Amino acid sequence: MNSWRKQLRFDPIKPLLDSGNEAIVFFTKRNLLNEDAGGIEQLWHMEQPQRLLEKQQGDGSWKYKGKKSLRREYNKLETYRTIGWLVEKYGMNRAHVSIQKAAEFLFSFQTDEGDFRGIYGNQYSPNYSAAIMELLIKAGYENDPRIDRGLIWLLSMRQNDGGWAGPLRTHKVDYSVIRDRKALEPDRSKPFSHLVTGIVLRAFAAHKEYRKRRETVHAAELLASRLFQKDAYPDRADISYWTKFRYPFWWTDILSSLDSLSLIGVAVRSQNVRRALDWFVAKQNESGVWKVYLLASADDRRYNDLWISLAICRVFKRFYTG
Repeated sequence: MNSWRKQLRFDPIKPLLDSGNEAIVFFTKRNLLNEDAGGIEQLWHMEQPQRLLEKQQGDGSWKYKGKKSLRREYNKLETYRTIGWLVEKYGMNRAHVSIQKAAEFLFSFQTDEGDFRGIYGNQYSPNYSAAIMELLIKAGYENDPRIDRGLIWLLSMRQNDGGWAGPLRTHKVDYSVIRDRKALEPDRSKPFSHLVTGIVLRAFAAHKEYRKRRETVHAAELLASRLFQKDAYPDRADISYWTKFRYPFWWTDILSSLDSLSLIGVAVRSQNVRRALDWFVAKQNESGVWKVYLLASADDRRYNDLWISLAICRVFKRFYTG
């Protein structure tokens, strides 16, 4: 058995291979067993991604189904959410015309400064800017100059301590009050937010060059130092949010954090990293999968536990085999 599997109480491979989900089986073979699983394109024809693609609009977006007053801004959010499923679960990339159209829709909201504006009105959003870039990088836009401009902007928006925070929160201002006014710069003297920093680091971790930068490694160490602690700001501040999960990743939790830290190269000997890995060891079910607190997802709920389990296994493999 591989060294990373020896860290676990039960072997997770069999339930993943027996899942009956073609995509989970594919990624288990390719990412965990280092086997030839065939071309990624085979997953694009599965029923679930085809259902999502059928709902794409002509401009490349997906329509937000909530309040009509929010659709102008939240079509961007719904598009980000949907390409998250397509890219993370079915390996779709810019070779598919639907991903090209979705990418150009999102890039159309990138400002000259480099950020992706609109989900918080006119206000800066380091977290959503980074989250969008993470998916675009994974979809094959890593070397696109627009991604480079966005990552440079993120580096320019750091707090003095080297992490990131929501600019409005550093001024104790609510997003709903000021969203349509001129963008407010952060008070850089205030501490970083682990919620925002964890999301921002996902973009840097996805990029093969930017993950190596000194600034990225420093921010990763800051995030590692805050695992299982309360955030400095009110959004999802409670300690309990560290162990509330979603896949594809959305907010910052111990799994999304470990995923980034394992790619950036934070050592497993870090006390907080070791504590988070031990948490997963203790929570593994006898069946080999993990049944943890899952936040709602509109995607195929039948396989949520297995997707989380696959993501956990990827983290253990990186930490223990490199």
